Amino acid sequence: MELKEEIKDLIIKSLDLEDLTVEDIKDDEPLFNDGLGLDSIDALEIGMALQKKYNLKLSSDKEKNAKLFYSVNTLAEFVESNKNA
Repeated sequence: MELKEEIKDLIIKSLDLEDLTVEDIKDDEPLFNDGLGLDSIDALEIGMALQKKYNLKLSSDKEKNAKLFYSVNTLAEFVESNKNA
């Protein structure tokens, strides 16, 4: 499974979004507000799932995290750049 598909699957499973499929989530669509409509609680859930699955460390910097969690593309870039760290 491609990384972006894995991330979409992780979002769906960690947030119990049973009515969505991987194909429903666009790579460059905002995950919050106007896009997928997720909120800050969802961001925490996704963050914990990402940390667990990819052994990542997330910043406590809200502005930085807002950029990381903007879309599937930005999350995939973050995971990719931190995989080998």
